[in-house]
Amino acid sequence: MPIKIQGDLPAKEILENENIFVMDEKRALSQNIRALQICILNLMPMKEETELQLLRAFSNTPLQVDLTFMNADSHISQNTSVNHLNKFYNTFREVKERKFDGMIITGAPVEKMSFEEVDYWPELCEIMEWSKTHVQSTLHICWGAQAGVYYHFGLEKYMLKEKLFGVYAHEVSNRKEPLVRGFDDYFMAPHSRYTAISSEDIHNCPELKVMAESKEAGVFLAIAKEGRQVFVMGHPEYDRYTLHQEYMRDKEKGFRIKMPVNYYPEDDCTKKPKLQWRSHCNDLYTNWINYYVYQQTPYVLEDIQ
Repeated sequence: MPIKIQGDLPAKEILENENIFVMDEKRALSQNIRALQICILNLMPMKEETELQLLRAFSNTPLQVDLTFMNADSHISQNTSVNHLNKFYNTFREVKERKFDGMIITGAPVEKMSFEEVDYWPELCEIMEWSKTHVQSTLHICWGAQAGVYYHFGLEKYMLKEKLFGVYAHEVSNRKEPLVRGFDDYFMAPHSRYTAISSEDIHNCPELKVMAESKEAGVFLAIAKEGRQVFVMGHPEYDRYTLHQEYMRDKEKGFRIKMPVNYYPEDDCTKKPKLQWRSHCNDLYTNWINYYVYQQTPYVLEDIQ
């Protein structure tokens, strides 16, 4: 897929070196098609790392995507330079009059706090409400998914006894939905979190349809409003070494943390981690962008209801 981004975004050179096709504004203007307008609300602290992960995930569909990065205006980022944010990110105030074919709300490392304690929670609630009328389909990831089902359906999260950390097997539970088209009966996906939404609560919520879940990790994938809202409770966009970096970081800080499960060969953290989820990650993002964004969105964005 030709990803349209600003020509000087740092991720551009890295993606090109990985043989991933990216397109700058100058080349995109020469093509007589309408690119899909996708907004990414990036709540992760290491924003450039998350940008790369999501851009890689988007790279396997032939559709042209024009990305707009957004950050929370009510939160001061400590891990991304002000220069990067000013150059490549928009605030909600700057985009709220626009409409988008699709939107992604990322996870955030604030899960041990109640939602109302998060400094940008009122702004996030405003954005999620706005998405109902200004976005064709919104994809929520990890904490973003927990925040979404709490805001939209009132489902509370709870603290786990220990961190859910590693790569887990999930079973597809509804094959008729295009979102899981091409998936095997079982697939692997990473999780890294201290909290969860009860699987029973999700199944009992009439507005939510479960697409895949794990015996160990709970519900992984659910949709609402015929795909206008998609909730992913794990991190399929993670790179091979993301869990490794989190593990080493927490060990260096002296945290009591277990090794990520089903991740290192022979549970040896000195060995190269096994990449077991990339193909299904690609399918997930490709299916979402094709069947729930491209196939459903009106050609004239202002016609989104």
